[in-house]
Amino acid sequence: MTKQIAIIGGGYGGLSAAYDLARSGFSVTIYEAEPSLGGLAGSFELSSGVWLEKFYHHWFSSDRAIMDWLREIGAGDLIEEKSSQTGLYYANSIFRLSSPFDLLSFSPLPLIDRIRTGLMVLAARRVRDWRTLEQESAEEWIRRLAGRRSFEVIWCPLLKGKFGAVWRDVAAVWFWNKMKLRGGSRGKGAKETLFYLRGGFRAALERIEVTLRTLGVAICCGESVARIERKEAGDIQVVTTSGVHHFDAVLVTTPLPPFLSMVPSLPEEYRSRCAQIPFLGNVCLVLRLRRSLSSTYWLNVADSAFPFVGVIEHTNFDSPEQYGGEHIAYLSKYLPTTDPLYHMGDEELVQYTIPHLQRLFPEFAPDWIIGSSVWRAQYSQPVVIKNYSSLIPPFRTPIEGIWLSTMAQIYPEDRGTNYAVQYGRRVAAEMAASLGTTS
Repeated sequence: MTKQIAIIGGGYGGLSAAYDLARSGFSVTIYEAEPSLGGLAGSFELSSGVWLEKFYHHWFSSDRAIMDWLREIGAGDLIEEKSSQTGLYYANSIFRLSSPFDLLSFSPLPLIDRIRTGLMVLAARRVRDWRTLEQESAEEWIRRLAGRRSFEVIWCPLLKGKFGAVWRDVAAVWFWNKMKLRGGSRGKGAKETLFYLRGGFRAALERIEVTLRTLGVAICCGESVARIERKEAGDIQVVTTSGVHHFDAVLVTTPLPPFLSMVPSLPEEYRSRCAQIPFLGNVCLVLRLRRSLSSTYWLNVADSAFPFVGVIEHTNFDSPEQYGGEHIAYLSKYLPTTDPLYHMGDEELVQYTIPHLQRLFPEFAPDWIIGSSVWRAQYSQPVVIKNYSSLIPPFRTPIEGIWLSTMAQIYPEDRGTNYAVQYGRRVAAEMAASLGTTS
């Protein structure tokens, strides 16, 4: 008799695990609380037939796991290589920072500090064992390698913009990984090369869904899970909005806090350790504009008065023609979900944002805005603190038959669709080896 597996969460981690488990001979059912698949890489409809991600996404050249998987399922033709421009807003000016040559021209820093900052990026690429960084904060590591002035001008405002009040808690491992990814995505002429999908992530999800259904995977969207409980060996009870279901094993791919709520019988020591991992939420404002704000794709803002971590102008990366000639900009903020900004009404948030945009882009006028959408995620970013590895739970939970693969377990890498796939396929292999395919 074929063993039954439930996967909780229809993001890329759950989808890739479902693919491998179904191919290994298991009967797989996915439960996704949202109306559609994708998780934090889910999309919304801008206009008839035009879709866009709720939260901005791209891949680095090192993101092989997800691109190889898409090729494996026959969606490799959607992957497109694109160049990008990165910039930094500082002291009322925008500076390009897309290459080492741009850094050498960054006049707010003395030459020696520009050189030290460049050497810090090179040093990040030479780190062979991330464990050597586990007991150091990002602030300590940057100050040591790039110097005080580089930290205060560039990195401190960006850390504060990303992590808010907990920025000092961020470990060097998290920052090192970001430097490694950026440095490793340079192409010819030291330009940054990134990857995206023709038709956006929606196009890939459509291919993935067809592939999974062909393999016999049952996909239940709009169905949330209230409780998961082991009744006896080989019987894991999953209580959803549609009723009570029984499985041989369950894989949970939701963020860690909802998982802890779903499984009340977890041992207290395990629960306490998991609860030590802090999370930030995210509010993301998507603006549809008549005109472009600048020529920069990713504009980091080193200004504590600006309420967002940066301005990501998507149509400086993917062509405006893909979006009916409109220009698309994301303004994103990581924050505690108790922050008033998180609870601001959608139109209130737009009006709050306008004067901040006018300060960065003096030509910008409110009538440039054609439309807007606001998206919120309660658990968007685990905060990687010092000695983070000691907190990470393994795939196999203390309750036999219940498995876990979430963004909080991705380490030393940072969460994202590439590592969701990598870890999803890894946990699927462990489950298949442990369970076998017949009962």
